[in-house]
Amino acid sequence: MNMPSTSGAGAIATAISLPIEGMTCASCVGRVEAALAKVEGVGSVSVNLATERADIRLAGPVKRMALVQAVEKVGYDVPASTVELAVEGMTCASCVGRVEGVLKAVPGVSEAAVNLATERATVRGVAAVEALVAAVERVGYKARPVDVAAQTDDEVTEKKDAERAELQRDLTLAAVLALPVFALEMGSHLIPGMHEWVMATIGMQESWYLQFVLTALVLAIPGRRFYLKGFPALVRLAPDMNSLVAVGTAAAFGYSVVATFAPDLLPAGTVNVYYEAAAVIVALILLGRFLEARAKGSTSEAIKRLAGLQAKVAHVSHDGRIVDIPINDVALGDIVQVRPGERVPVDGEVTDGRSFVDESMITGEPIPVEKTSGSAVVGGTVNQKGALTLSATAVGTQTMLAQIIRLVEQAQGSKLPIQAVVDKVTLWFVPAVMLAALLTFLVWLIFGPWPALTFALVNAVAVLIIACPCAMGLATPTSIMVGTGRGAEMGVLFRKGEALQLLKDAQVVAVDKTGTLTEGRPVLTDLEIATGFDRSQVLWWVAAVESHSEHPIARAIVESAEEGGIALPVMTDFESVTGMGVRATVDGARVEVGADRYMRELGVDVGGFARTAERLGDEGKSPLYAAIDGRLAAIIAVADPIKSSTPAAIAALHQLGLKVAMITGDNMRTAQAIARQLGIDEVVAEVLPEGKVEAVRRLKAAHGQIAFVGDGINDAPALAEADVGLAIGSGTDVAVESADVVLMSGNLQGVPNAIALSKATIGNIRQNLFWAFGYNTALIPVAAGVLYPTYGVLLSPIFAAGAMALSSVFVLGNALRLRRFQAAAANGTPHISLSKEDKHEYR
Repeated sequence: MNMPSTSGAGAIATAISLPIEGMTCASCVGRVEAALAKVEGVGSVSVNLATERADIRLAGPVKRMALVQAVEKVGYDVPASTVELAVEGMTCASCVGRVEGVLKAVPGVSEAAVNLATERATVRGVAAVEALVAAVERVGYKARPVDVAAQTDDEVTEKKDAERAELQRDLTLAAVLALPVFALEMGSHLIPGMHEWVMATIGMQESWYLQFVLTALVLAIPGRRFYLKGFPALVRLAPDMNSLVAVGTAAAFGYSVVATFAPDLLPAGTVNVYYEAAAVIVALILLGRFLEARAKGSTSEAIKRLAGLQAKVAHVSHDGRIVDIPINDVALGDIVQVRPGERVPVDGEVTDGRSFVDESMITGEPIPVEKTSGSAVVGGTVNQKGALTLSATAVGTQTMLAQIIRLVEQAQGSKLPIQAVVDKVTLWFVPAVMLAALLTFLVWLIFGPWPALTFALVNAVAVLIIACPCAMGLATPTSIMVGTGRGAEMGVLFRKGEALQLLKDAQVVAVDKTGTLTEGRPVLTDLEIATGFDRSQVLWWVAAVESHSEHPIARAIVESAEEGGIALPVMTDFESVTGMGVRATVDGARVEVGADRYMRELGVDVGGFARTAERLGDEGKSPLYAAIDGRLAAIIAVADPIKSSTPAAIAALHQLGLKVAMITGDNMRTAQAIARQLGIDEVVAEVLPEGKVEAVRRLKAAHGQIAFVGDGINDAPALAEADVGLAIGSGTDVAVESADVVLMSGNLQGVPNAIALSKATIGNIRQNLFWAFGYNTALIPVAAGVLYPTYGVLLSPIFAAGAMALSSVFVLGNALRLRRFQAAAANGTPHISLSKEDKHEYR
């Protein structure tokens, strides 16, 4: 929805470009052009079939929706796109509901989600950006489109720092002005002799005059923000938190002004001032907001740390010399040098050099990975002691680090299903509170003890102030921000925020075998030598024969020899015996390699390896034999080995109370052998990709919610079918795009980590919501004075303001505990404890 400038809510000034779907030929182009040309105000239309876009020149103001409707009327579609708005001025959950409501009401909007913690609105549809901005501004907030790719972390940080500095300045001024007011009024009640001292030195009336001046300054300067936003919201019949503060403090101040300057207007015995309530309430609420702003900054620390991993400068080869250029100026194909100890500036392929690279910021794995010519490296990772030369394969927003940051931001800005209930409640919460305050005032005025008017005013103000719904609006998004950020640091990326909630309910985890449980490539796992032969010599002979074959088993044997530094000799007389094996002459020796039936045909007795063959069969491996000059020399097995991290990951899933199923296209014998080794509960083998989808459906019907883990193209349908799809990050792009969660390390341990993090985050959200709603529900009646008839207890508006500020700070502090989340504990339950990453910058 990136549109040119417009005038008014959706009226377009000069030109517009529309994407069009469904055109297949030139007649389609003509039909769309004719339909658009008929719209009043359109000057000229050019539709391009190749780019599937309509470029429209306008002769007058035209509403974008009129153009969209014209295209749809002739049978084509204008695809929905997503725009992100920065929204300023939101302070509580009711603000979120209001902004979301007006955005959804804009013609052409299909979805809108507003996040208080990030102060962003994500809107999907075909509406013009200007129409969205105008809608937000109509309800009293400021909005501007955000180009997430272009907006730098420094810009965001500077803006937030400026906001915090302004809050701190206003808080300091409010505190300095409110302190004397509090001391003059409350000191007379709390400190013996204070009242007499004030009367003797200042005088009561003069004291009230001084309090009036100081409180007026508090309300007019640092407190002005509440009135500029709160009263207009009231006029629009859409009150928010600012309205509660504005009405409460204005009532206390107004009553005090009448008592000071026109006491005869008040009933006898009710002449009193509450300047200290109005002044201190403003100071305390500003304190709460300042603490909120600081805590909000901490919730996005993970994003800041990830963004900070990007190198600022790259050493690029130009015209035979190395020049340092800004990272944003590096182009695809540039030759970049990375010196020891430096961060890799861009994604690339090593062309020269050898070193170890710390990739923990991407994978969460602490062990550096060796990089040589042909190896892929990722921007932001740390080169160790060697020097590397690489060719840039991805730069700017296309690097893996940039994509990770974008995924985390999308997840942080998402709205979980649990938030829907909160939104419904908070939309009506502030009006309900104002009604409760009005009822409180009337009940005390009619039925309260003398002086009833004083009791009515104080208790109504307390109700207004205690009920500010800041904590409700922050309860869910702050936990999501911290939880998804912590996941990114652990190598677990939630591509969709909903997965964060759904994953905790998984009853069964289904995993693909090849590349997920196993390494994904066959290797030589067993080579047992017969008496009288040397291992290296036998491998030399066998690898020489197999070097002529491209079969995966042959390649595994050859690679094993090459890794052992064995130089292969030239062989002759190579022959492949169909269904049996291969034979050749190597350095004068006749070498034959094949299955047991081939050995029997050659007259070679394999009985000496009977027990080994039985063991290999139990492990799902098919043994091969090697004979040298007619003598049995070795038994060989090639298999796709289980990843070293897999057994612990399966055990962790079981500790979390989950069933584990394996779905694979491999043969049943091999699959069952691996399942026995790992303790997997259920095996589905010998299935095609569509069979994996059906298997997911069966498991879901049998056990409940299912998470599927895979890495290949053939896993993409199953990943999409599962309630939550988790893709191994080292897998194919198709698999990753089909998944809800990406495990960057390729380590299955990321699955129990992700599930444990999901449980911890949703648990944290529930704690926040319980506190936010329970706190308000419990304290509104107390503020209204229900305890007074029995216990003589009333809640001062000052304490109400302090308690309200504490509520928001508690919610934010609780959400920040997720920064210390670690993997599942030994008993299988998630736990939070202080980790090394919280004490030091994430590396």
